[in-house]
Amino acid sequence: MKHFPVFMAVAGRKIVLSGGGEAALAKLRLILKTEARVTVFAQTAAPEIHDWAAAGKLKLVERAMDVGDTICAVMFYAANEDDAEDARVSKIAHAEGALVNIVDNLHDSQFITPAIVDRDPVVVAIGTEGAAPVLARAIKKDVEESLPPTLGTLARIGKSFRTAVEATLPFGVKRRNFWSDYYFNAGPAAVEQGEDAIQPALERLLETHAKADTAKGHVDLVGAGPGDPELLTLKARKALDKADVVIYDQLVSPEILELARREAIMIDAGKKGFGKSMSQKNINKQILDHALDGHHVVRLKSGDPTVFGRLDEELDAIIAAGVSFRVVPGITAASAAVAGIGQSLTKRERNSSVRFLTGHDMQGFADHDWRALSQNGEVAAIYMGKKSARFVQGRLLMHGAAATTPVTIIENASRPNQKIIATTLVDFASTMEDAKLNGPALTLYGLAPRDALDVADQIPNEELA
Repeated sequence: MKHFPVFMAVAGRKIVLSGGGEAALAKLRLILKTEARVTVFAQTAAPEIHDWAAAGKLKLVERAMDVGDTICAVMFYAANEDDAEDARVSKIAHAEGALVNIVDNLHDSQFITPAIVDRDPVVVAIGTEGAAPVLARAIKKDVEESLPPTLGTLARIGKSFRTAVEATLPFGVKRRNFWSDYYFNAGPAAVEQGEDAIQPALERLLETHAKADTAKGHVDLVGAGPGDPELLTLKARKALDKADVVIYDQLVSPEILELARREAIMIDAGKKGFGKSMSQKNINKQILDHALDGHHVVRLKSGDPTVFGRLDEELDAIIAAGVSFRVVPGITAASAAVAGIGQSLTKRERNSSVRFLTGHDMQGFADHDWRALSQNGEVAAIYMGKKSARFVQGRLLMHGAAATTPVTIIENASRPNQKIIATTLVDFASTMEDAKLNGPALTLYGLAPRDALDVADQIPNEELA
């Protein structure tokens, strides 16, 4: 981002605008929604500006702006529709300490004014850094339609009640449940009876929540999918929206972590082969410590938690502690990887089953039914196989697999930096070593990309030689 979005306090503070035409009117219609003290300098001002001045909404000075006019101003708008005049007055405002916006001059402006959806005190600001105003207006229209006009009334009355809530309910789940109940249930029901019904409804609701038993927390074991945030399920997204604590794996993409609540505690529980890792015992302890404190915990796992995700070990600990839980499945890496090469994991007259294998188990290299897998037409998705490639290759060749069996390595499946490497079994280990992969990789044994010319970012094996 080149512009950091903030909401500036302007109530009672000075905002100055230079200009009196259409550009000035467009900015003033927004500025006058605030409680700022607005002063306009214009030798010739539009009739609307004169009307606003007569109504006491702003101060109009009918002359060009000069030195000293922006002293103590928090913001300044140059809206003269004249480049030379805008440059002159902006230089004055800069020197006198005001933040400067020059209408239709993004390069020389210190801040920009976003499109605004006003449900005071709820305000939604939409900005495109000047790149696409039409898009900002379209988004504004969608947001306007989705927010009921009564939302501002609910928020204003709710704000006045915050002190009572904070004195009555402890921080965390109980307090958040109260506000959720107010904004989405009791509040909208009360506002239909008239604004005077909202305060009594709040008082009754607070009494109800204060008497409610403090329950144990809850754990959602959530699949984050292969990395593309668009492949995250709706149920997973909703769990992240509610989470007080997110305990995530090292392979979960940063884009998905960004979707968690800003207030959530984020705990990196990554396990990295031959690197620094958090033990499973410590992960279980983190989950239970936070859940037993009454928090909503999301245990966020890459892919699908039911596939090589140590789900059972964590569930055993959660159940033993008497904590409620839910498993939210995700798209496993094999599904994303095979989609990326335009293939299917199963195919009539080729293979009626597919094997999900791991390259490592708790004792080291994982052993499997290599003889069965070596038969013609078999397909397998091999997880965590970067360091076991030579072992897997040796076992398959030893049991009679054809040296020309296609093997495809997919790094960062579904992500923008996805890399597809097509090879064969005889070259599998050397290809994996030469590729020097840094991201999560999955190997599809028995499958090649459908069409090498149509698969983006594919690296032919000969380029790795």
